[in-house]
Amino acid sequence: MNHLNTALWGVLPYLVLVLFTAGAAWRYHYDRFGFTTRSSQLHEHRLLGIGGPLFHYGLLFVLAGHVVGLLIPEALTERLRVSESLYHANALLVGGTAGLATVTGLGILLYRRLRVPAVRAATSRGDRAVYPLLAAVLLAGLTATATGADPHAYDYRQGVSIWFRSLFALDPDVPAMAHAPLAYRLHALLAMALFALWPFSRLVHAFTVPLGYLTRPYVVYRSRTPARPQPHPALTGPPAPRRQRRQRP
Repeated sequence: MNHLNTALWGVLPYLVLVLFTAGAAWRYHYDRFGFTTRSSQLHEHRLLGIGGPLFHYGLLFVLAGHVVGLLIPEALTERLRVSESLYHANALLVGGTAGLATVTGLGILLYRRLRVPAVRAATSRGDRAVYPLLAAVLLAGLTATATGADPHAYDYRQGVSIWFRSLFALDPDVPAMAHAPLAYRLHALLAMALFALWPFSRLVHAFTVPLGYLTRPYVVYRSRTPARPQPHPALTGPPAPRRQRRQRP
């Protein structure tokens, strides 16, 4: 059992990191123009306009919550005089709302992909692998978040967060993750599987977020040939009357 825990929480994260980095580099080198979502907006836009924003904006808040919860130590929040009860209530409220929005958006997108024939026909094999895995990651994360409603629930900042930060020190704290509840361990394993598949799926379009649009100057369009000036009507006078041709009887 110790060897299995070491393999899962001490070796596997680094293998996933290598596969993620090498896969992204390979994809960029051999399929640079494939860094796209393969948009299907032309096939259907009503459901996409609802599910797309729900999924993407919800996912941004979910990722922000993970960054705060995993990277910021508990001692720092205590120095900022953020009580533990306030921190967990905020994580439960904001994280739960963002997770529900993300799952709802993904559900709408999956329904759209299954029910619209043109969108279903454009679904690749990679999509069929990514979507169920992504749904499983989100549902496992929501389950782990829901367990925090219990006042005596597991404090992930005393276990999962310590393990995650220890990976950056190249000294994985395997017991800290091995003793976490099943929902947290399942969420972590599914997330690593998702990151391993990331470079080879449509999720790679996350690397092409158009942040440059925020600072790019306006594009000015000019005609290649200058327009010919039109004379003023007062100078040219009224138009000459048209001649009428007489027809023979």
